[in-house]
Amino acid sequence: MLTDRQLLILQVIIDDFILTAQPVGSRTIAKKEAVTFSSATIRNEMADLEDQGFIEKTHSSSGRVPSEKGYRFYVDHLLSPLRLSQQEIVTIRDAFNDKMMEFERVVQKSAGILSEMTNYTSIILGPEVFETKLKQLQIVPLSDHSAIAILVTDTGHVEHRAFNVPVEMKGTDLEKMVNILNQRLQGVPLVKLHEKLYTEINALLRHHTEHHEEAFAYLRAALVEDHPTKLYIGGKTNILMQPEFRDLEKVRSLYATIEQENEMADLLRSGQEGIQVRIGQENPFDSMQNCSLITATYHLGNNQMGTIALLGPTRMEYNRMFSLMNVLSKHMTNTFRGWY
Repeated sequence: MLTDRQLLILQVIIDDFILTAQPVGSRTIAKKEAVTFSSATIRNEMADLEDQGFIEKTHSSSGRVPSEKGYRFYVDHLLSPLRLSQQEIVTIRDAFNDKMMEFERVVQKSAGILSEMTNYTSIILGPEVFETKLKQLQIVPLSDHSAIAILVTDTGHVEHRAFNVPVEMKGTDLEKMVNILNQRLQGVPLVKLHEKLYTEINALLRHHTEHHEEAFAYLRAALVEDHPTKLYIGGKTNILMQPEFRDLEKVRSLYATIEQENEMADLLRSGQEGIQVRIGQENPFDSMQNCSLITATYHLGNNQMGTIALLGPTRMEYNRMFSLMNVLSKHMTNTFRGWY
């Protein structure tokens, strides 16, 4: 159990290190207005905190830096969410004023705002595609040989996918194909489209259309994604701005992890509802051992849930990040709630 004095010193060390990225010594702590005890007392308490694993001594300085255990204690017991400025609140609110934005645009804009306001990397996971079902399909010809497939899901999610139309395919065959798809695929989960296309739809196209093999190949390219998970990333290069990531090999490794879409999606959807934080080695990937990952959930209709994540160094401004994540997730939930 930490004493009140140790709690104060630990908080000062973490707050100062988050701000400066420099080890914190007893003289720096003694200058703080809230600290009223001597440098000798501070040094003794720092030694106790180090013995208990809350702070660590660096090789290059007599000061101390927080350990992962110290950050975890800080987040769990000492953190007070920071009140956002009026300008920050207005910036977030104004981003959601356009009620005509499609789902993708809302999420992309949210990822951009979060990365710009934090200088960290934001990652947003769309609602669970395993529960998302196709509601309607439209195919809009652009020319004799190209078209756009418009997929509308039961969550209001809209996707536009361009594809080529076989040269031999007639307009009447294209119309037949759309009718077949809407009759047979309505209500089918997006991840089951592949199975449906290869069984039922392929047989129907063979029976009702000419040049069905070519049509099927283009149709599969338009409708089926090998990796249906949707991650939206903002501020990917922000990692380069952090002093902890001057090692380019570390950065390359971290980028490679972020680009593993399915693995990142599994990590984001494995968290509990609300705001959660993984610090350092609590993250499952080696490349993220020097990072903290803060996640917050947002809700779409039909009880579907997505995740907002913020990736940065363990030296993260947790009190401000918690407030931003909380406000942004509420705005996203309120925006999507208005669609149903």
